[in-house]
Amino acid sequence: MERPAPDPAKLLEAWMEWERGEALPGRTMSTFKTGGLRDILEGLVADRPAVEGDAAEAPAEVAGWTPVV
Repeated sequence: MERPAPDPAKLLEAWMEWERGEALPGRTMSTFKTGGLRDILEGLVADRPAVEGDAAEAPAEVAGWTPVV
């Protein structure tokens, strides 16, 4: 069986439901997995030009960022 193409709008809606506290983290991850988030991310990484020092240290503003849950 062939998987359907990823639907970014559906994946965003799943993220927003999780942010609003309407979905459990496990359900959200399952939706991401079956919805093709990996395919989207792999495509973005493949299309991104290589930047020197990319794998090096994150900028200070990123390194000091703390997610709000």
